Amino acid sequence: MTQAAAPQPWSDRFETALHPAIVVFNASIGFDLALIEYDLTGSQAHAQMLAEQGIISREEGEAIVAGLEQIRSEYRAGQFQPGLDAEDVHFAVERRLTELLGDVGKKLHTARSRNDQVGTDTRLYLRDRVDRIRQQLREYQRVLLAQAEQHVETLIPGYTHLQRAQPLSLAHHLHAYLEMAERDWERLGDLRKRLNTSPLGAGALAGTTFPINRQRTAELLGFERVYANSLDAVSDRDSLVEFLAAASLIMVHLSRLAEEVILWASEEFRFIRLSDRCATGSSIMPQKKNPDVPELVRGKTGRVFGHLQAMLVVLKGLPLAYNKDLQEDKEGLFDAVQTVESCLEAMTILFAEGLSFQPDRLATAVEADFSNATDVADYLAARGVPFREAYNLVGRVVRACLAQGKLLKDLSLGEWQALHPQFEADIYEAIAPRQVVAARNSQGGTGFEQVRSALATVRQRLESTP
Repeated sequence: MTQAAAPQPWSDRFETALHPAIVVFNASIGFDLALIEYDLTGSQAHAQMLAEQGIISREEGEAIVAGLEQIRSEYRAGQFQPGLDAEDVHFAVERRLTELLGDVGKKLHTARSRNDQVGTDTRLYLRDRVDRIRQQLREYQRVLLAQAEQHVETLIPGYTHLQRAQPLSLAHHLHAYLEMAERDWERLGDLRKRLNTSPLGAGALAGTTFPINRQRTAELLGFERVYANSLDAVSDRDSLVEFLAAASLIMVHLSRLAEEVILWASEEFRFIRLSDRCATGSSIMPQKKNPDVPELVRGKTGRVFGHLQAMLVVLKGLPLAYNKDLQEDKEGLFDAVQTVESCLEAMTILFAEGLSFQPDRLATAVEADFSNATDVADYLAARGVPFREAYNLVGRVVRACLAQGKLLKDLSLGEWQALHPQFEADIYEAIAPRQVVAARNSQGGTGFEQVRSALATVRQRLESTP
């Protein structure tokens, strides 16, 4: 006996319904409902264009636009929640529109395929989220800048290979992350330019026989241009890959700072103190305060990397044009967007109210090492001693100090002059941590004047952004 087919978004060529398990396997309504507002907006522009071109009547166009707006209201009120029988958000909207308008609702899909429709929806969604994430990056930068401006003359050990290297202005250290975030902001802006291209009107893969106006729908939806090739329009997911790559770099930068916060909060460093607003305790160790926020940021970074790799693997072997594989582009994209947004928000809160730097502890830290050794070599080089000779001499001095349990500042002037006659009493000033930092006044360096200038540039940049 032939099984009656359920309503479906394809022709009556099929005689039987899908197997129930295949219905579930095939459906995307469980996640692409996130696109509904963008689907409604894109469909309204399509209907308006169809009416303007005389493909449907003006009255039909107005009825469709109004019907789509009613569906938007129903969705926002929680009254429109399609299930698996709708397969995807596009068919769910079209079916509800037909319920509201009858045969007029069936005209919406004229001169359009779900292939160019989903491409349009996804670009509208991603364009909106790119704008939102760029705003979040600016808020994150403002919080970092506020911290940096408070700590221009707070010193912090600088590291290479996680070994003490040279002392820094803490503001200079934070400024590095401000510059990373600026590249992230710019990168998303560059992506947005390419993203802002309309695939609507490309049809399934070859365009349409109807006299549509693709420039008009692009204008209505705020796209700067249309795809020049219909095959490319329905199969291109470059902007998703670019976004996932940009998102991965945002997460890299957040994760690097998160790792530093975790180290700084440890008993071994004690460079910061965590507030109760952004830390948790242990279930059995009452003395602990755990840096959960940066640990979660560090942990969530991998999932965004994974979505980038997954998207590349989906695309790498696809022939033109649309293939069902491309349904796999959305869950990873949605999750990456949500992950980046939540991590940016969390790190912004952390630096706004979740931690405080400990200047006294930091000052003690920079006094208790040999990170001023390079300045001893520079001191001699400035007095005509070849740098490599000075470098080797200081290496021997450090070795001797370590053997005696001394620091460079503990050497007497006589000991200095016994090492080399060019040493004078001003050696002590030259190797004082604050002077070591202040002296590095080359462009982009940690010298206090340079840092203040750099932060002023950052503030001007942020204040010029709406």
